[in-house]
Amino acid sequence: MDIQANHFALFGLPERYALDSAALDRAYRELQSRVHPDRFAASGAAEQRVALQWATQANEAYRVLRDPLNRAIYLCDLKGHDPARENNTNMPQEFLVEQLEWRESLDDARASDDRDALAALDRELASTRERLSAEIEVALDRSDDADGDADAAAAHASELVRQWMFVERFGEDVATASDRLRSTVN
Repeated sequence: MDIQANHFALFGLPERYALDSAALDRAYRELQSRVHPDRFAASGAAEQRVALQWATQANEAYRVLRDPLNRAIYLCDLKGHDPARENNTNMPQEFLVEQLEWRESLDDARASDDRDALAALDRELASTRERLSAEIEVALDRSDDADGDADAAAAHASELVRQWMFVERFGEDVATASDRLRSTVN
């Protein structure tokens, strides 16, 4: 196995968004048991360095693959569509309108110290995350089905990932507002 193998190959898993988390956990534990630096404590410096590189790569790969958003970003990047590019800000009109409505809702909830409104906004974001995740799965995992246009599907997935990234950033704003409200009440 090559130290530069992609994250999926490192664990012997298919390059798919829908991932068997139990299989990922097993593969990670098995790889870590073989490459953990403690196993090479009595070895030479070169072997210890290689073991550390393997362990570091395994940790990073596991961190990326176990998180659905990071896994989606990674898969889009593997398919040649980097959703995190700073100059790639194109969003569908309906999503932009939804963003504005969320911002207004957040501003109103902050101004009126409305916990219920913040909780409702948080639930709406959770629902949006679930929807985006399902759409990303379709775009990434089923792109070779009927139409067979894998590149267009990856580009669409990348657009969906950018939306999810916004949802996460906005979710942090909602959480911060909720935390502030809780701290003023206590």
